[in-house]
Amino acid sequence: MAIIVNMPRLSDTMEEGTVASWLKKVGDKVEEGDILAEIETDKATMEFESFNEGTLLHIGVQEGETTMVDALLAIIGDEGEDISALLANPTATEEPTTAEDSTEDVVEIEPVAESSSAVIPEGVIVVTMPRLSDTMEEGTVASWLKNVGDAVEEGDILAEIETDKATMEFESFNEGTLLYIGLQEGESANVDDLLAIIGPAGTDVSAVAANFSTAASAAVEVPQEATKPATPVVKETPKADAAPVATPVAVAPVSNTTGRLHISPLARKMADDKGIALNQLMGSGENGRIIKRDVENFTPAAVSSAASTAKFVPTGQEDFEEIKNSQMRKTIAKRLGESKFSAPHYYLNVEFDMDNAMAFRAQYNTVPDTKISFNDIIVKACALALRQHPQVNSQWFADRMKLNNHVHVGVAVAVEDGLVVPVVRFANEQSLPQIGAAVRDFAGRARNKKLTPQEMDGSTFTVSNLGMFGIESFTSIINQPNSAILSVGAIVQKPVVKNGQVVVGNTIKLTLACDHRTVDGATGAQFLQTLKGYVENPVTMLV
Repeated sequence: MAIIVNMPRLSDTMEEGTVASWLKKVGDKVEEGDILAEIETDKATMEFESFNEGTLLHIGVQEGETTMVDALLAIIGDEGEDISALLANPTATEEPTTAEDSTEDVVEIEPVAESSSAVIPEGVIVVTMPRLSDTMEEGTVASWLKNVGDAVEEGDILAEIETDKATMEFESFNEGTLLYIGLQEGESANVDDLLAIIGPAGTDVSAVAANFSTAASAAVEVPQEATKPATPVVKETPKADAAPVATPVAVAPVSNTTGRLHISPLARKMADDKGIALNQLMGSGENGRIIKRDVENFTPAAVSSAASTAKFVPTGQEDFEEIKNSQMRKTIAKRLGESKFSAPHYYLNVEFDMDNAMAFRAQYNTVPDTKISFNDIIVKACALALRQHPQVNSQWFADRMKLNNHVHVGVAVAVEDGLVVPVVRFANEQSLPQIGAAVRDFAGRARNKKLTPQEMDGSTFTVSNLGMFGIESFTSIINQPNSAILSVGAIVQKPVVKNGQVVVGNTIKLTLACDHRTVDGATGAQFLQTLKGYVENPVTMLV
């Protein structure tokens, strides 16, 4: 019997998804647990796992195409099965599946009118979807690190939970045997919905699972056995005009330096534990997927970086490529557009003497196991200056203005698909080495999409630094609802006038973008004067 697979909702804010790549092609055998495709949302690219087995009969969305949640993604069934009726009659799959016409392995139960609670056997613990951030309302199971029947110890990682901003490990606070999994990989549920059941091995928890689920949702999965949940039927609305497409066959293992990562959850965890950057690994699995043995066999010498070469275009011939906008890129465009066109930006430009800062940094870094950057000095100086100018450390809302007495400095970090802003909290209370270590940690995990929502929320001011790329000066768009953002350029050696003499000096250009609704010109100028004192004489930050 053919099963229709729809575009999954991989986060609580997801409205549409883009197929980044298909890992199966039409005609391929699909086993339960196989990775069908990589789906791109506005925050991340996630693997979409099949909950069914059979033959991939139809692909409804080609690579690079975008479609709405719940639109037809694929059809899985028996080899040679006629699916023309499904494609020609989209409404046929919209009716609820009844017990009579469902397969013996799949049963859907109508919700009960009243919430019944089954008696929970002794030692059994119901694990619900955790609230991993203050704004989280729904979570998606990115991967399970335990299977039904596995022993679970307190502190073991049960699963990776995806929110709209990051993927986080979910740790078990109980011990026992994993008896039931309420959500398959790729499925979403509200906070406090059933996630799993842990208890003594062999305990029958089917009644507990059924009653918990039916009280909360319209359709639930019924276990085939006491310890194995049923495979769900996924009902979708297919697109009649969608045509099957074939994806490229698997190629020899290649580096993931520039491409999208195909990696198993176990391999990802092993790489994180060993401190191996994911883009350094080469995949030997299906379609170049990085698996366990690739991490085990990794050596730094095996990393090769091939220089990118431009496509050859004959002289006088027009040529172009169209690239679909990623969900992250769409979100960045929307939010920065709202900031630019709603907040009245103005810009203040200054140039600071960096001779003392360079001498200070060189001396500071002579301390064993200590390394600070000029960016760390700027972040620390901003934090101290913001304490003296709370108006610049403010936030604008439609009905009020918030003057923050705490200082949380956001540091812009470029990633493959856009920009993220992790936050150094209480930056004014942190030492220079602490700020440096935090920023380096954030930057590394941001590129692997391992930052948590808490680490990207709550900034009161932002620093954006392009000096390492040789940019001398630039302007930035304010990270709303903040009132200001500082753009940091490169340190430039040039002739300067000191004590009436032209000498060789080192200077840096900074640009402060301010929201005129909260920060007047004089207020911004006073902040920069205070900042100048700290940057040009960094020893004062140690007093």
